[in-house]
Amino acid sequence: MAGRGKSAEGKKAVSRSSKAGLQFPVGRIARFLKAGKYAERVGAGAPVYLAAVLEYLAAELLELAGNAARDNKKTRIVPRHIQLAVRNDEELSKLLGAVTIANGGVLPNIHSVLLPKKTGSGKAGAGESDA
Repeated sequence: MAGRGKSAEGKKAVSRSSKAGLQFPVGRIARFLKAGKYAERVGAGAPVYLAAVLEYLAAELLELAGNAARDNKKTRIVPRHIQLAVRNDEELSKLLGAVTIANGGVLPNIHSVLLPKKTGSGKAGAGESDA
């Protein structure tokens, strides 16, 4: 067919993820958006934007969890490190406030009422002697 541009024989397929410079699968997210019936139609930019947002959140979470793993002298991220990363970050904690992370444990915390009382005097306690 003359006048139809270059032939498709020599062209290599380029994924939408690589076009957008993303690691997350734009095509799969587009398929999920269509199959989920969130709307009658899905625009071309919506799955790209959603993939970029999900990739950013995953990278942020993995970076913080990796730091938590390094602080605990571990080379592998386990659910405990994800829990520590999420709960110590204000914004992620707000986003995942109602989420339970299996095998995540709890943040180390001792209520201030349970801590021993501070005494104002520098002397030894009453009743003690140097006998």
